[in-house]
Amino acid sequence: MHVIFDAGSTGSRVHVFRFSSDMDLLKIGDEFEYYEAIKPGLSSYADDPEAAALSLEPLLLNGEAVVPEELRPQTPLKLGDRILASVLVIIIEFNVRDLFKTKSSLEYKAEWVSILDGSEEGSYMWIAINYLLGKIGKPYSDTICTIDLGGGSVQMAYAISQENAANAPNTSNDGEPYIHEKRLKGTKYYLYVYSYLYYGLMAARAEILNVSKNSSSPCIVDGYDGFYSYGGVDYKASSPPSGSSYEGCREVTLQALKVDVPCKYDYDECTFNGTWSGGGGEGRNNICIASYFFDIAKGVDIISQDVSSATIRPIDFANAAKVACETKYEDAASKYPNIYDEDIPYVCLDLVYEYSLLVDGFGLYPYENVTLVNQIDYKGTQIGAAWPLGAAIDLVSSDSSLTNY
Repeated sequence: MHVIFDAGSTGSRVHVFRFSSDMDLLKIGDEFEYYEAIKPGLSSYADDPEAAALSLEPLLLNGEAVVPEELRPQTPLKLGDRILASVLVIIIEFNVRDLFKTKSSLEYKAEWVSILDGSEEGSYMWIAINYLLGKIGKPYSDTICTIDLGGGSVQMAYAISQENAANAPNTSNDGEPYIHEKRLKGTKYYLYVYSYLYYGLMAARAEILNVSKNSSSPCIVDGYDGFYSYGGVDYKASSPPSGSSYEGCREVTLQALKVDVPCKYDYDECTFNGTWSGGGGEGRNNICIASYFFDIAKGVDIISQDVSSATIRPIDFANAAKVACETKYEDAASKYPNIYDEDIPYVCLDLVYEYSLLVDGFGLYPYENVTLVNQIDYKGTQIGAAWPLGAAIDLVSSDSSLTNY
């Protein structure tokens, strides 16, 4: 069994998984996963790091309670912190380690409580989705490419050939390796992973508005006049007198994506902002997109409200964007009842960005099929496609001392 904490900025969550010796998920009670969440997130305790750690105690005790007592000393306890690194986070992590060490009988190592970097999150998401789809253990050419759009960053991950991995640049633009070797279910994978910091949906809004330099933006829904706050900075968010514009928004979005930055590598292609693409190959042929891609598609009725996954095309975001960019702010709330009020001014921007990211950023064809994923059917049960499952699988796969699955 594995107990995985997801400590995000808005809330904390605990996931408990149990595996058979063949790495199949086993039920815990009636479900394949025990899950519980609390709010607020750890960042809300900026003035009291000890209270931040203590806020996790109910999740810790409840998660531990579902693990049989005899299995607890061999059940790994891991926390991934998705808050940006800071002195505050380091202090909070110190207190969390102390909480886990003193209040839990689960197996604990200090390094299992850490800031989760973007490449880790991207690789864990790839593992989780491919696991639920039954692809782990198969040749890399049969696996699925994943693009996970969060709030602060977007991650692309896919398996590449050994030859392609051998020819990869040693490090990425930010000094991290592009290639991560994983052995899962007896199969070795060379996983291309890159996390584009500041290109998650919430961060991208700021980047796009910053192109307009505190003047009106063609991406803001016609009739809205206000400010967008991100990372402690306020950005002018108002539509021009002529109203929002799909074409105008595309222009500033491509500037924000930096699609014209030269590719410095001696390889076939880059994605955007001069980033090596991984070289392509069969592991990139089939693509799942997740998180804010799914949420926005559902919010504007690209997909129906009752589905947990669906096949769409990137052009569907563009078509929806053209409608949103022609919608007046006073009409948008009634037109988009499934979008939160605070997100209504940015519906044109968000849709243009998601289309541009997929097509101009990652090089997808506008009319190719991709799969939107939120949950995946696993033996008749819908399981969330999220990084904690991938972290549990990676942990047991990489540590031969873990005999309790």
